[in-house]
Amino acid sequence: MPTPPILYWMRRDLRLADNPALSAAIATGAPVIPVFVLDPETEAQGAAPLWRLGLSIAQIAKDLEAKGSRLILRKGNALDALKTLAAETSAKTVMWNRLYDPVARTRDTDVKDGLRQAGLDANSHNGHLLFEPWTVETGQGSFYKVYTPYWKAVRDRDPGAALPEPGVIPAPDVWPSSELLASWDLGRAMGRGADVVSAHVTVGEAAARDRLEAFIDGRVDRYNSARDMLAEDGTSRLSENLTYGEISTRTAYLAGRAALERGDTQAETFLKELVWREFAYHLVYHTPRITTENWRPEWDQFGWQTDGPQAESWRRAQTGLPVVDAGLREMYVTGYMHNRARMLVASYLTKHLLTHWKIGEAWFADCLIDWDPASNAMGWQWAAGSGPDASPYFRVFNPETQAEKFDPKGQYRRRWIAEQDPNPQPTALSYFEAIPESWNMNVGDGYPLRPLIDTSEGRVRALEAYTALKSG
Repeated sequence: MPTPPILYWMRRDLRLADNPALSAAIATGAPVIPVFVLDPETEAQGAAPLWRLGLSIAQIAKDLEAKGSRLILRKGNALDALKTLAAETSAKTVMWNRLYDPVARTRDTDVKDGLRQAGLDANSHNGHLLFEPWTVETGQGSFYKVYTPYWKAVRDRDPGAALPEPGVIPAPDVWPSSELLASWDLGRAMGRGADVVSAHVTVGEAAARDRLEAFIDGRVDRYNSARDMLAEDGTSRLSENLTYGEISTRTAYLAGRAALERGDTQAETFLKELVWREFAYHLVYHTPRITTENWRPEWDQFGWQTDGPQAESWRRAQTGLPVVDAGLREMYVTGYMHNRARMLVASYLTKHLLTHWKIGEAWFADCLIDWDPASNAMGWQWAAGSGPDASPYFRVFNPETQAEKFDPKGQYRRRWIAEQDPNPQPTALSYFEAIPESWNMNVGDGYPLRPLIDTSEGRVRALEAYTALKSG
C-alpha cells in the first residue's frame, strides 16, 4: 500500500525556507500535498491585503512546482475543505504553522478539534514568530504589558538556526483537483487601483531575500538616522513580505544579529523593530480584545467622534496638511506608508480630529499590502493612547513641525501631493489614477485652502479632552 500523504495547510507562511511545518512534513518521508484554503476568515480581509495575498499565492505555486510539487487550492470552510481533501487523498495527517490573532485562533482550534474527531492527526508548528507568546513571561509568571522589559527578556535568547530550503518535496502518485486562482478574483475590490499599486509590490520568497540582503549590505548601518526621514529609502520594507510569510522573522532577525556582531551597531534598532512585531503578537495572544476594543477600559468613556465628513476627508487625503495627506496618498498608490507617516496620520485622526482609532485601523486594513492584524491594532491604539505602552495622552504630534524635521526639503510631500506643484511628479499624479471614480476628484480641483482644524487649536482641544478623561 502507498504511504498516505500529509496535507500541509499554508496560510501566512508562503515560503519554502525556514518553514517548520513544511520541513516536518517532508521529514516523515511521506508525500506532501500543500494546500491553500480560501476560507471566510481569509476572504474577509480588506481589498489591498487580499489582492496582495493572491500575488503571493501565485508565486509560491510556481516555487512549489520548481520543487516537483503543486499548490492545491480549495475554497470554503477550512475544516470541511481539509476533511474533504483527506478523504480524497487518504491522508491521515494535516500540518500547519500556527497563527495567534483571535480570528485565526478560533478557526484553528475548531479545525484541530474537528480533524481529531474525524480520526486525523493535526499537528501545528511555530513558523510565524521568533518566540511564541506563552514562552515569554515576567518574573511573576505573567505576560509583558510594556515593550522595553519585553525586549530585555528576549534580546539574548537564541531563536535557533533557520531551516534550509528543501531540495525536492515528495509528491503523491496522483494529485487531487485544484481550483483556479483566477476564479477567486481576489483583486475585485481593488478596482482600477490594482494597476497602480502593482508597480510598487515586491512579491515572493526570492524577492524578499534580495530585499533583506540589500538592506543589510547597504542601509542597516545608517538605520537609526535614516529610518524616520520620510523621503529616504532608509528602512528594510520587509513588512510586506513578513505579512505573507514570504520570509521568516527568524531569517531577518539572524541577518540583523549577524550585522550587529560585525560591528553595525545600528542593526540593534532593526532587531528591536522585529521584536516590536513580536510584542504585538504577545499582546494580541494574551489580550485578544486589543484588535476590536480599547485595551485600556477607561477609554471606553472617551467621547470619540464617529465616522463623518472629517473622517472622510482624512480617508481621501484632503485634510489640508500636506505631510498627513502625503502619507495617506502614498498608501493608496503603493499599498505602503512610511512608518513615521503612519504615526503622523494616526495621531492627527485620533488627537486633532478626536476620531475613533477603529476608523483609521479599518482604513489601513483595507489599503495596506503589509496589513498585519496584531501590528495594525497595536499601532493604532499606541497612537490614540488607549493601548498598552501607548503614546502618552499629552503627546500630540504637530504635523507641521514634524514635516520640517523629517521632510526638511519637502521631497516627500512633493512626491505625493500634485496640486501644489506646477510640475507634479508621476507618483503624485498616480493618486488620481488609483482612487475610486466615485470620489469624483482630479488634480485640477486644487488643494484644500486650509486644514480641517488648526494644528494649535487641535492640540489644545485634544489635551482638554484627554485631561477630562484622566481626571474623570
